[in-house]
Amino acid sequence: MVKFVVVTGGVLSGLGKGVIASSTGRLLRSHGFRVTSVKIDPYINIDAGTMSPFEHGEVFVLDDGGEADLDLGNYERFVDITLSRDNNLTTGKVYNKVIEKERRGEYLGKTVQVVPHICDAIQDWIQQVGSTPSDGKEGSPDICVIELGGTVGDIESMPFIEALRQFQFRVGRDNFCLMHVSLVPVLGVVGEQKTKPTQATVRELRALGLSPDLILCRSSTELHESTKEKISNFCHVPIEFVIGVHDVSNTYRVPELLLTQGVYDVLCQKLNLVKRPNVDFEKWREVADSFDRLKANGSPVHIAMVGKYTGLSDAYLSVIKALEHASFYAQRGVKIDWVEATDLEDPKGEKYEESWNVLRNAHGILVPGGFGNRGIEGKIAAAKYARENKKPYFGICLGLQVAVIETARNVVGWANATSEEFDKDAARKVVVYMPEISKTHLGGTMRLGSRETIFKNDQSVAYQLYKHLQPENPNPMRVAERHRHRYEVNPEVVADISSKSGLQFVGQDETGTRQEIVEIPDHPYFVAVQYHPEFKSRPTRPSPPFVGLVLAASGQLEQWLSSKNGK
Repeated sequence: MVKFVVVTGGVLSGLGKGVIASSTGRLLRSHGFRVTSVKIDPYINIDAGTMSPFEHGEVFVLDDGGEADLDLGNYERFVDITLSRDNNLTTGKVYNKVIEKERRGEYLGKTVQVVPHICDAIQDWIQQVGSTPSDGKEGSPDICVIELGGTVGDIESMPFIEALRQFQFRVGRDNFCLMHVSLVPVLGVVGEQKTKPTQATVRELRALGLSPDLILCRSSTELHESTKEKISNFCHVPIEFVIGVHDVSNTYRVPELLLTQGVYDVLCQKLNLVKRPNVDFEKWREVADSFDRLKANGSPVHIAMVGKYTGLSDAYLSVIKALEHASFYAQRGVKIDWVEATDLEDPKGEKYEESWNVLRNAHGILVPGGFGNRGIEGKIAAAKYARENKKPYFGICLGLQVAVIETARNVVGWANATSEEFDKDAARKVVVYMPEISKTHLGGTMRLGSRETIFKNDQSVAYQLYKHLQPENPNPMRVAERHRHRYEVNPEVVADISSKSGLQFVGQDETGTRQEIVEIPDHPYFVAVQYHPEFKSRPTRPSPPFVGLVLAASGQLEQWLSSKNGK
């Protein structure tokens, strides 16, 4: 039977439950257990697809097209699994499912209530998804790690708390382990660690019918032994089950932090698991060491990130992580220089000169995805600067579209070239709304999920990167990446732009009409993709286009390609 590890949080949000849940999964996976994950989000939205990046960070896209909370990205990167839309459970999804059953008459006239119907639906969902493999193998996983979003005591999470209270008896205590994450603040010049917030949140959790098996205490410094003793005495857990999770040099260190404090041993004890030997934890330790080593070496590669949501780095979390993974491969540290796209537009703007100086001094430019016309001219200006000054450029989704618009305007000579997204009545639309996409509903209606891209030939830089970095792919002329967009390059202008400029369309979808990859051959690195390669990047398997950007920005790409091609 599948074992369930539940991670809850108290005191306040933002303690790092997602990283702790991911690290727990990594710990178990490194000891040979098959792991899957579920994220519970108590908000009423069906999914994260319609949320503003400023509100909730990035929307993480899954292979099946699910638009999910960014924590699912952490799970996939840490545990190296492939999740589905069902691995992200929301209040909206649960109530939608129950109401649909009620409309079909499946409750046989009963009064539909939170208890038992909503709670039963939550338990059924968790048990079904928890038994579904995420590692590409047949059979059920050994362990499902569940993270309950929000903070214990929030009104919106009460049905989930009650469902989990019942669930521990449904599956049995030998198959259920509760990890509660709390805060131990450090106050005063003497650095006294305060335990009252943890005592209060554990008391509240126990009043709701759940007793934590482990208490993980977030703190800026290592947890004192006296602090552990106090929490143990007042929270009714053995002292060895009080785990300190202090600030570390990078998040890749957290699995090792849990391992050294015996979390793996405790989980095996609580879940009645037969201990297994460490299989590949050394590889994970190498990732953490690499991050610190590259950071300490100095002289990082500077990448100017020209975005629209730069005020919240979580809006680009997967892009940041993909750059980290590429830096591990290239063995060069990466420093992201944030550039707000709107600051590149108005010469009279307060940050205009400063932003342009950042762009000019960067070793490479990255234009990520986004929606709406705010900052578009700034992104187009960045693409123009990269093209004209031979600065390595990588565009993602909207970053491809602005590269095409810029080329159409300044190389082909179509001064009024634009996207239908920004001007529905434009005379020269080089980017258009995809005909199959709904214009009335926004949620879940984009071109979403994993789709194949087919290379036109084997001469492009993009093809070479994918071929050499994904040797396990039996057919390197075809690659699968995740998409999230409503607009595409107008098929009617592709031939003209390609023949009248240096911009080449080197990858298309299976129909040959939807453009997926563009690049400029006579350029150190000018590559843009319609898809989002950051979503499939892993610490030990970096995304090829990101590796290309870091290699080009550090002056290594030409030599790397020559060595790989035996020249």
